[in-house]
Order: sequence, then C-alpha cells, then structure tokens
Amino acid sequence: MSRIANTKIATGVFWVEVPEAELYVLCGCPADSVKHLMKAGKIRNLDRDVGSLEPGSGSFQHPHGTVTNETGPNAILLSDLNIQNGDFANLAEFPVLQMLYRQGMLLPNHPNNTGAKPFIIGHKNMVNAQMEYIHRGNYGLTSLEEILDAGIPQKQAEEMMRIKLHFAFGAVRPSSDLLEARIVDHEPVEILNGVHIARKSMNCYEFTYKDESSEINLNLSHDERYETPYELKNHHFKRDYFSIAHTGEGDGWDINRPCMASVISYQGKIFLIDAGPNIALTLNAIGVDVNEVEGIFHTHAHDDHFAGLTTLARANHRIKYYSTALVRASVTKKLSPLLSISENEFEKYFEVCDLVFDKWNNIDGLEVRPVFSPHPVETNILYFRTLWENGYATYAHLADIASHDVLTKMVEVDKKLPGISPKLKKKVWEDYLSPVQVKKIDIGGGIIHGKAKDFLTDKSDKIILAHTAHTLTKDEEKIGCGVTFGSTDILIEGHEDYALQAGGNYLRGYYPNAEESEIHMLLNCKREPVSAGTILLKDQEKPEHVILVLTGVAELLSTNDKTHFQLSSGTLIGDLPVLFGLKSTGTFRALTYVEILKIPAVLFKEFVNRHRLLGQIKKTQNTIGFLRQTWLFGESISTPVQSQIAQKMKLRKYEKGASITCEGLMLVKDGKVELSDSGTEMQNSRNEVVEKGDFWGCEQMILNKALNSNAIALASSFIYSIAETEILEQIPIVRWKLLEQAHKRA
Repeated sequence: MSRIANTKIATGVFWVEVPEAELYVLCGCPADSVKHLMKAGKIRNLDRDVGSLEPGSGSFQHPHGTVTNETGPNAILLSDLNIQNGDFANLAEFPVLQMLYRQGMLLPNHPNNTGAKPFIIGHKNMVNAQMEYIHRGNYGLTSLEEILDAGIPQKQAEEMMRIKLHFAFGAVRPSSDLLEARIVDHEPVEILNGVHIARKSMNCYEFTYKDESSEINLNLSHDERYETPYELKNHHFKRDYFSIAHTGEGDGWDINRPCMASVISYQGKIFLIDAGPNIALTLNAIGVDVNEVEGIFHTHAHDDHFAGLTTLARANHRIKYYSTALVRASVTKKLSPLLSISENEFEKYFEVCDLVFDKWNNIDGLEVRPVFSPHPVETNILYFRTLWENGYATYAHLADIASHDVLTKMVEVDKKLPGISPKLKKKVWEDYLSPVQVKKIDIGGGIIHGKAKDFLTDKSDKIILAHTAHTLTKDEEKIGCGVTFGSTDILIEGHEDYALQAGGNYLRGYYPNAEESEIHMLLNCKREPVSAGTILLKDQEKPEHVILVLTGVAELLSTNDKTHFQLSSGTLIGDLPVLFGLKSTGTFRALTYVEILKIPAVLFKEFVNRHRLLGQIKKTQNTIGFLRQTWLFGESISTPVQSQIAQKMKLRKYEKGASITCEGLMLVKDGKVELSDSGTEMQNSRNEVVEKGDFWGCEQMILNKALNSNAIALASSFIYSIAETEILEQIPIVRWKLLEQAHKRA
C-alpha cells in the first residue's frame, strides 16, 4: 500500500496525505478550496467529545459560526503565481480559519489543540505575501495610526481600536504566532515527521517520504479556470428603475450557494454589493456582463466578500468603487500583498468614490448611507434609498454584523480596555433595526455574525435571512425568509427601455460623428432575446446581419487558432465580414442570456458609406482582426478601443537571428522569438519562446522595473510594437493580464 496518497480535488487543487506521518496537505488554495474539500469528503464532521466547547460557551468560539469538530488539512502548499488565468491563485484565509477553528487547532481544551501550528509551504515570496494577507484578513487595519490615516477622528478611532482588540482577544498577533512557514526551493525541506518537499520548477513540487515520492503540478493550462463548487441556473435579470437581485445567501462554508451578495439595478445601471468568490459565474447566471457593471458597494475585506475583485478588475473600464475610506484602506492593505503591488495601484483598476459614514451620499439619485458595524476588520453596512411617489423606496444590506448578545458582552465603560462604549452600542443597535422596505441580514451566528432572533421586532416590510449554510429553523422563518438565487425584489418598476438606451450609447461610442437620427435608425432594427448556448454566427458563415450585443455575454470559439474569448455587451459581431464580404473566422454564441440588435447587412453598409468610415476601418481591419484573436486584446475589449490600439501599432519585420529592441509592448504577428533574461549566475538564466499572438514588454509600467529581456528572432518574424502605452494603462483588463504575465516572468 502506498504511503503517499495524491488526489486531484478540482482544477488546480490537489490533496496529498501521508497518514503514517500525520501530514495532510491542501495543494493549491484558490477561492472556495475549502468547499471543494468538503464536497470531496476530505473535510468532514467527527462525532467526538469537545468537552465544554458547546456553541456560545466560550470566548474562543469559532468566529464564523458555531464550534465544530472537523477533519481537514494541517498544511497548505501555495502556488508560485499570485494569479492564474485571471483569478487569485492563493487565498488561504478560509483554509486557515478551518484549521484553527473548525478543526480546533487554536481552541483551548480542544482535542485537536496539541500545540502544533498549521504549515504554510511555498516559495519565499508567496509565503511572506500570504502571511501578510492572512494578517490583514484577521485584523484589517492593525494600529490606531492606520485608522487615523483613514480620516477617522481621534476619539472614534480610539474606540474602533478598542473594538478591534476585543475581537482579537486583547492583542494583534503576527501570523507567525498562528502558522508555521516552510520556505521551499530546489533543495528538499522537511515538513513533518520525515516528509520532505522540493521545488522542481515553477509550480511543480515533489513530496518524498521514505522510499516513495509524488509530484504536484499547480499550473493551469491556458484554457483552464479554477472551478466553482456549485452550479447556478440561468436567469434573466431585467434592468429596472430600482430593483434588487439576490445573488448570494450563503457563507464561506456553504457548498451549494454563493456567499452573501446582491445586485442593484438603478435606472438601468448595474451595481454590485460585495464581490465574493466566483462573481463571474454569478454575473453570467443572471445575464450580466462585467463591463455593464457601473460600480461596487463594498462592506469589508473578508474573502467571502472580497475575492471577486479580480473579476471586476478585468473590465474594459475602471469600475467605480464605493465604500468608506476606512474600509478602502483595509481592502487595499489586504489586496496589495496578494498581487505584489503597492496600495496606490488600486486606483489603476477601480475609480475610487469614498463615502461618508452616517450621511446620505447621493450617486446620481441613488442615495447610500454607510454605517459602522463592529467586526474584526473594518466594516460598513449599507442603507439605500431613492425618491419615489410615496416618499423613498429603501433597501438595507447588513453584512457583517454582531449579535445583540455579543454587543452586550462587549460593553466596557473603561476606555483603556477592549470593548465598546454603551453610547456606540446603542447607536449600532438602532442602526441595525432601522426599518426599510427590504432588508437582508447576516444570521451566521458565532462571535462575529448576527442572529435572526435579534430582528424579531424589526419593522421592515421584508427581512431576508442570509450569510448562513444552515437550513432556516421554524423560529427563524417567523422572522424572515430565505430567497432563491436570481430572485428579484422590484422596488420601483422601470418603464424606460434601458437595454436600448445602452445600445444607443454603444453605437455613439463606435460612431461619434454619426447623426443622431441615423443612430436611431439602427436602434429601430429587430431585437431578439437569446438563451444561453444559442449560436449567433457560425464559423465560415457569411453573415446577413451585424449583431450588437445589448446585454449579457457572448463568446468567440475559433477552431483553427484554438482561441476562446468572452465578448462583452456592446460588442459588434459580423461587422468586418459584412463590410468586406468575408466569412466568419469563428463561431459566436451566447454564453449567457443576451439581448441582441440585428442590423441588416445592407443597412449597415449604407450607414458606414454615408459617414465615409470604410476607408478608416479598412486601414485597421487586418490589425483589429488579429487583435481579436489574441489573449491580451481579444477578451472584453470593444471594437472602438481595439481600433484605437490598432492605430498606435507599428509593424516591423525581423530576419532570423536579428536582435529585437523592446519598444513598449511587443506583440508577435507571425514568427518565433526567444526571450532570455540572464541572472548573475548561469543557473538563474531563463529562456522563453514566444510565437503568434504572444507578447513581451511593459514590465516597467506594471512592476516599476524592467526585466531586461533579450529578444532574438528564431525565424523570420513580423512584430507589432506599441511604444505609446498610455492607452493600455487605461484598460483594466489589459493591465491585469500584463500583471499576470509579468509575475510569471519575474
């Protein structure tokens, strides 16, 4: 019988166990890796006496719910890469919480608390980054000075620090107090009881024990993405004047549902409340494209509300980020070690719009009032309202909150001791119970989440119970209700055609000099709702219409080039084939529920000719066609932006053996180029071959340092260069992909 068991749990997630050495390793920890382990049976409840540790019995009760007695890993092997194919590769916060609390490794008197600490294993840079990220995930801002720097007045900051110290059991502790680091390079390192690990190459590791060995490869192929532990049914989210789509009622341990979240439609614009793991799946399931998202309202930085920021950073515009400066400071200090970027880089991906506590902040008629909520990390709950015929239509989103029992126990009059003042406790509770039309509340329990019973006297018209993995009890159902994924509360029905308005904006962006009457001529063409999976244009088909995607997400499948890209709302499909009598160079299909506008070919060609646009389009059509087939520029970037990029590109030919000078961003149109970046020692030199559609350069823009890559043409090659990179800096999804590639090469 083998001493080392190696099991694939999900894409990029593996389980290595050496029972004889009492070592159980989670290899790879993207979002929701704990849920994958639960589904695979590697985490399960044990029927074993845990002494006095009954729910609610002690100060060390599990902070994300009641005390449990579970099996699971005692070590985590990290990816060498921060990001893989657009998603965080290392999110160890919830696996660490599972080990410390749900397994009981940190709980006094728990049978699993033997004094041994969980192991964090990996490359030095990754281990150090995870230690900092976990530290920020535990505490958020870690000093009075950091709270003051976020603009909080002295007395309020001092009380916030007292609250933080209460949740931290009196002291902010470094991650090294809770976790044992194992730094791994090419030489074997012992983890535990004779089990060794060595790094063979990037993301490839070998475990050895006695006379056995087993290898792990954490790399994703170019067409792989980290998996979600659940499936979601497709819904049509109608853009209304003011409505709330319920897109998450679970928590970080719920294997069947997304974490607590909502999507707001206001005057047809889309806003998110929080961005938990798998937010891309959530948006696709309700037929919303990330490029349709106007902004995100953010409550706090715990992973179940935070991990989806990667998706929002992959839009073609900077999505507006709405939260208080206090929460934003906590978020950026947690995000920066995950991405190895400075805190001020956050504004390169999001348009920061700070909100003021306890004030109605007006956002084009949608008003939001953030309210401080006591929590281990900086948190604001959110109240929304907008004026309507009988006063205001109102919604409240209460994640994460503390129960009344916990707040009462926190009350401490002595300002030198951890706790909360009676005055602030009274204000917090009045804020929690402020009545609205629809209120979603956290009932996760434990010492950092709410309880349904506390809202028994709440006068809100409708209460939704969320942030829990358990089935609602009869007593809870007397207070509030559960809702199914995708269900919607329409607070003000919309009577305008918001999808068509969006279509008009897209067309004006494409053709800014066109007469308004002719834009309306195109908008008067036939519209169709299309179900997910429907083919819009087949490969090698001559299109009879140009299709404008009004809402939702389409995708391009190119058989010859083996490319697979998502296409955002606002994309024109078939425009170049219609104008130049060409066949489609790929299959276009609806990835989600979409609405499309079908413009007849004859009408579209006449429109273009009238505005003398054909010459300009012809100049760049080949370049645009090439850009659409590349990983860097093919996904979620509209034709007007692709056209702007194409106009900045210069094409040069290099003969075999020629040295190529890097001028900004270099993109291979055809041929083969070898990149080398020699270190101070021969064994540190790295070689990489790039081919059609690949790129290099821009490291200075992304990492603030050059990698000094030497480039030699291995064959006769045509290379595009973009020396003026300012346009690239303004496209978040391009910056994000450049960051991911730079990490691989650095």
